[in-house]
Amino acid sequence: MSPFTVYLAGDLFDHKHLTGNAMLAGAVGEHSGGRYLCVVPQDLEQSTGRAVDIRNQDLRQVIACDLGLFNFDGTDLDSGTVVEFMMAKALDIPSVVLRSDFRSSGDQEKDGDDWNLMCSFYPRVRVVSFNAMAWYQQAGSPGQLYARIAAAVIEQLDAVRAEPPVLDGDARRQEELYRWATRFPGGGFEACCGPGFVEEVLEAKRRKKLV
Repeated sequence: MSPFTVYLAGDLFDHKHLTGNAMLAGAVGEHSGGRYLCVVPQDLEQSTGRAVDIRNQDLRQVIACDLGLFNFDGTDLDSGTVVEFMMAKALDIPSVVLRSDFRSSGDQEKDGDDWNLMCSFYPRVRVVSFNAMAWYQQAGSPGQLYARIAAAVIEQLDAVRAEPPVLDGDARRQEELYRWATRFPGGGFEACCGPGFVEEVLEAKRRKKLV
């Protein structure tokens, strides 16, 4: 079977974000033996491109990928990551949420997630949450740190893709849902996806038993 593609969403705004995303993507690929191939938006971005074009290419990748990996760090979640997460959940794409921020945040109860409750409680979502400072100090090197993070992420990617889909076996509803996802964003998104996109994406995901 071909690798599972994973859309890796998170902040892209400084060298720490960019380097961390790249190291995590590489570690997931390496430690999964190539089973998971991360698609990192920063490698798609065109700094001179129009904002709507950047948005469209990123959302297209969210839909096309087999799974999602969403960085939920910060006292307030990155708004772009939240939009991408909600697109994934609207399409029932298996997802892993990753939080390494040791600061408590959000509006949930003591044992709840450390982010806004509106981003919790969705089906086919697994959470990897840890104290980044503690893991860093225990690791000894950045490579060991990312190996540990990757192992935790891979375990949950394996688990979440084994969960049954919400629209299990209903091909007609699946196609309707994906077609609507190419239309409601506007801004030329349907044209960005192009003809045959929905059929190709769903066929690939059916072969991998993800829908």
